[in-house]
Amino acid sequence: MPDEKLVTDYELEGPERGADRAVLLAHGAGADMHAATLTTVSAALAAAGVPALRFNFRYRSAGRNAPDRAPVLLAAVREAAAELARRTKLDPDRLVLGGRSMGGRMASIAVADVDDPLPALGLVLLGYPLHPAGKPDNLRTEHFPRMRVPSLFVSGTRDSLAPRDSLLREIPQIPGPVTVHWLESADHGFKPLKVSGLTQADVLVDAAAAVVDFVGALPGPSR
Repeated sequence: MPDEKLVTDYELEGPERGADRAVLLAHGAGADMHAATLTTVSAALAAAGVPALRFNFRYRSAGRNAPDRAPVLLAAVREAAAELARRTKLDPDRLVLGGRSMGGRMASIAVADVDDPLPALGLVLLGYPLHPAGKPDNLRTEHFPRMRVPSLFVSGTRDSLAPRDSLLREIPQIPGPVTVHWLESADHGFKPLKVSGLTQADVLVDAAAAVVDFVGALPGPSR
């Protein structure tokens, strides 16, 4: 990759110094770092004393809708993780990496890289896109057997990109500890059915609480 900066837009919530862990949140393909899921999760983490850094991939900062190719997205995740480590003065292996849909997928691929795995304390995958829309046989699981850090999947029970049975069938490939938190009646966008009595805000609060619990339960630094 060239030396040019791939990430220029960041927003950090929570204490910049003093925490023993921090979280990086990457946005989904059709959104940006101000997406409601990411802002709700980052605010909940900040309230729990955990720094959370959101960022825009380069294509969003440039005002484009189509994501860059995977190598550019992966390089951006690495750049943003390095920025979070710099701001918080934490070792890279004290960072929890993840994000929404595409962003979480890119973080998981970087952490599971064959030649240069990105250090991480854990992974947070909010609406992991198990397959592209309308292509259920095109599974995005090639890197699952190399995901060795604790991983949290937060997924809607109506997610058409990760049906419940399909996700549960593929997760055993992952050698690291896995936690799955189901969002009742939510689709891929975390929107619930009206008949459920839940609002989207309710679902996002539920998702954020699951992330805070997961991140808080990860082991502290070695002495």
